[in-house]
Amino acid sequence: MKKYVLFFSAALILLGCDNRQNDAILQKSSSGKTLEVLVAADKGGLSAETCELIDSVFLQPQGCLPQPEPRFSVVSVPVSSLRNTHMFQMHRNIVILEVKDGNPDKVYIDRDKWAAPQVVADVAASSEASLRDLLRKFEPNIVNAIYNAEHQRMAKAFNNSRNVPLMNRVKEKFGFLLTFSEEFMWAKEDGDFAWIRKETKDISLDVLVSVTPYRSQDQLLPEKIHNRFDTVMRREVPGPSGVSYMATDRRVEMETRQVDFQGSSYCIETRGIWHLRGTDERMAGPFVAYSMLSPDKKFIVELIGFVYAPRFDKRDYLMQVEGICNSLRWTTREEK
Repeated sequence: MKKYVLFFSAALILLGCDNRQNDAILQKSSSGKTLEVLVAADKGGLSAETCELIDSVFLQPQGCLPQPEPRFSVVSVPVSSLRNTHMFQMHRNIVILEVKDGNPDKVYIDRDKWAAPQVVADVAASSEASLRDLLRKFEPNIVNAIYNAEHQRMAKAFNNSRNVPLMNRVKEKFGFLLTFSEEFMWAKEDGDFAWIRKETKDISLDVLVSVTPYRSQDQLLPEKIHNRFDTVMRREVPGPSGVSYMATDRRVEMETRQVDFQGSSYCIETRGIWHLRGTDERMAGPFVAYSMLSPDKKFIVELIGFVYAPRFDKRDYLMQVEGICNSLRWTTREEK
């Protein structure tokens, strides 16, 4: 079990860890659905202001989706129910919000505390005001811990039915590994570009891989990245009619941030909406992309995962392609 403690003070945040490597082997598998969070809080004793803050953290709409969907699906229980009920302790993502005299005003993030894989964020506050401060300050830490765990679970699920020939083809072409399940197929390649997809009668999950020689840091500016997406999509991803083509929807503001990503020294994550241009065909959906500098700093590698699921919610499908992108493992890319 890995345990992280986030200390809250005006001047200092300390991060500590305790590694217990064999705990997960002995633990039962966690339960719960993708992006589902069990929130343990005694809301009956909390003010409306605090309850509204809790809801805003976990139920706010996820950005860059065609229709509003909450960031997480939330299951709410009292703290005592979590402490005394084994079933609740088996959940994959748990957030404990407890206000009690003598609590240290700290946030603890545990890995595989009661089950595996699992994330438990324990917010131990001495007052409601402290609870609100801790939530506001450490919301990114809690959310990122849950997202990182979901990426790992998704990669593990794909690994259980992995498409070895497809993965080897990616490795031979690009010099790095991506984990795909058996449902995915090689759709197209063109120079330093490949399109890998899973398509059913109801949905399409797609990953575009593009590699560009690195010349200057300007290539990783958001506007340059967005323009490059449009160039690759227009050239490589035609619409059903053959006249239309895929492009980013600039009417919807894209979300861009720098992230730590699988050994890359610099990576930009972009979220947005794609749509078809050049036609009256109405097709659109969300995408998430990672534009990163290769470890040898000779290439920009871009992974674009996008979803087409017109009759379904998109959030969980987007997490699947996000998990594939986050399964990247560097090997050695042959210089061309």
